[in-house]
Amino acid sequence: MEKHECHYYQLLDDGVMECLLCPHHCHIAKGKTGRCRSRRNDGNRLVSEVYGRPCAVAIDPIEKKPLYHFHPGTKCLSIACTGCNFHCLNCQNHDISQAAPNEVTVVDLSPEQVVDLCIEHNCPGIAYTYTEPLTYIEYVADIARLAHERGLWNILVSAGYVCKKPLRDLLPFLDAANIDLKSFSDTTYREVSGGRLSIVLDTILALRDAGVWLEITNLVIPGVNDDADGISSMCKWLVNHHLEGAPLHFSRFFPQYKMRHIPPTPLKTLAIAKRIAEEEGIKHVYLGNVG
Repeated sequence: MEKHECHYYQLLDDGVMECLLCPHHCHIAKGKTGRCRSRRNDGNRLVSEVYGRPCAVAIDPIEKKPLYHFHPGTKCLSIACTGCNFHCLNCQNHDISQAAPNEVTVVDLSPEQVVDLCIEHNCPGIAYTYTEPLTYIEYVADIARLAHERGLWNILVSAGYVCKKPLRDLLPFLDAANIDLKSFSDTTYREVSGGRLSIVLDTILALRDAGVWLEITNLVIPGVNDDADGISSMCKWLVNHHLEGAPLHFSRFFPQYKMRHIPPTPLKTLAIAKRIAEEEGIKHVYLGNVG
């Protein structure tokens, strides 16, 4: 498939291109890619290395996203391309999120073919998931537009690290989202993921304001983001911003990627997090990865 020109970039001096998709604003020299490894300066344009080339296609229960209050009991077509603009030390899908497209097996699927596949398998919606779908936003947007035309839902599963203009352009085509709110500490965001908390909070509010059904996931990592004060602050922020009705999923951490030295989250820690959230006013609290 021919390389697809990206949106959201500008040409700087000496042929360098600045990507305007996410707050990293990567300055990309000719022949190089940005931090996500999926957007390349080909000398004339910024092109997507992954448009129409998913590395994962599957049918999942919608609860796996996790979405517990958006059409429970249904299935969705899940699709992912390589790449992520975070480099989380605990990433559970690092084999595809931290890979370049030429390092994994991919298939050619046009947006039209993705939608046809969804309908063929009697799935009422498509989930953009597993990696960071916002790094291949052009592919997501083209699929999502066609999906809406054919009566399908669009579900975004994301870390929410994106600039306001690209997100604003995508919002009309989204029906539901699960945002991974990794911590309520900006320091932790910078050290563990390579980003900033405030951007993710802005994304959550933009989804809320657009009427997208929203659920939040917080992976609780021992010694990293499991302190009671941080969990309380996160829940207070959600309640203060009228998100007490958004289901909150506390997920259990297991040793992974560059955090193999950290033990699994004790079940007692998750129980404490759930109690704190409920005391702060969160109406729907769930525990994930607990068997």
